[in-house]
Amino acid sequence: MTRITSFTRQGLTFDVLDQGPEDGPVVLLLHGFPQDARGWDDVAARLNAQGLRTLAMDQRGYSPGARPTELAAYRREELSGDALALADEAGVERFHLVGHDWGGVLAWDIALRAPERVTSLTVLSTPHPTALGHALKTPDQLKKSWYIGMFQIPAAPERLLAGRVGTLTRRAGIPEEAAERYERRFATADDLRGPINWYRAMLRKDGVTGKNAGNGIITMPTTFVWGNRDPALGRTAAEETEVYVHAPYKFVELDAGHWLPEREAPAVAEAIVDRISSTTSD
Repeated sequence: MTRITSFTRQGLTFDVLDQGPEDGPVVLLLHGFPQDARGWDDVAARLNAQGLRTLAMDQRGYSPGARPTELAAYRREELSGDALALADEAGVERFHLVGHDWGGVLAWDIALRAPERVTSLTVLSTPHPTALGHALKTPDQLKKSWYIGMFQIPAAPERLLAGRVGTLTRRAGIPEEAAERYERRFATADDLRGPINWYRAMLRKDGVTGKNAGNGIITMPTTFVWGNRDPALGRTAAEETEVYVHAPYKFVELDAGHWLPEREAPAVAEAIVDRISSTTSD
């Protein structure tokens, strides 16, 4: 079997980290903003040691060869299609799915869109989209989500953040090496246009969290991992998420902030392995 280092979909080329035993069960890892596939390094190493093969991609807007500028390119159908195309490239019909932050939003969408392909689901930080939608009607979550409105402004957020992502993520708790990497990756406004377009597309009816998104019930075994010091995602939606999972479910609350893959890798890997093991043994 040849390791996957990249794949192409619709003329876009995505960079991939393919690690662990080549014949092991596949775990698809989806990163958030403003991270990349290497944000999973510590988690992936622990999963690989447990006999699991991990596939982590730099997603649309992040991979240098996959940065469309038009807003329609960031519809949830396209974002989910990229992840499913990676599984196809690996020749994997069913996989274990893990997502954090925006990758978590996308993981919920894939679990609803293609449940026949997802053996188990582990989501970090980001609650089920319907639970989040309800929480956004509360003052606490609205206050936490203020930046989403700022990101709707054309062009300005890219100019404001260009060359400053490392400083901002470092202050938010990202480890130094990762912060320096993100500083290099997002050095210009053009580098940031794709990632910020995820936010701009989110409120469309065909966006990741638009009015037609997230109304379904999750039907595969699911674990939700949440840090109780997360500045962006509060307890209300975290606790309501269970309502939308009609399958074995576990809520793992950590005394932690938002950057769970980088800062809480042992606990995150343990939660993923526990979910996979319990699902396999059922």
